[in-house]
Amino acid sequence: MIEKIGIENLLILSALMFFIGVYGFLVRKNLITMLMSVELILNAVNINFVAFNRYFYPEKLQGHFFALFVIAVAATEVAVAIAIIISLYRKIRTIDVEKASEMKY
Repeated sequence: MIEKIGIENLLILSALMFFIGVYGFLVRKNLITMLMSVELILNAVNINFVAFNRYFYPEKLQGHFFALFVIAVAATEVAVAIAIIISLYRKIRTIDVEKASEMKY
């Protein structure tokens, strides 16, 4: 029989995902990989919401609802970010962050 996954394992997984996302956001220069890093950070937060809800308040669903809300916000954020990236690519033919100085003004 499958044993229960402990909250420690979920928190370790979430912390690893969070720090990988932060590292990817700070190191990468490509807008798409930076967007993927932000999504990784948001998914780490979702794991925390569900894990804490399951182990501290198993009869309630607030953590699940927060996770669904974060997923909805992340989906709209991706749609807007990809639209901006496509517009930037059409204008300057690159998605490199350092060459995207035209978005400053």
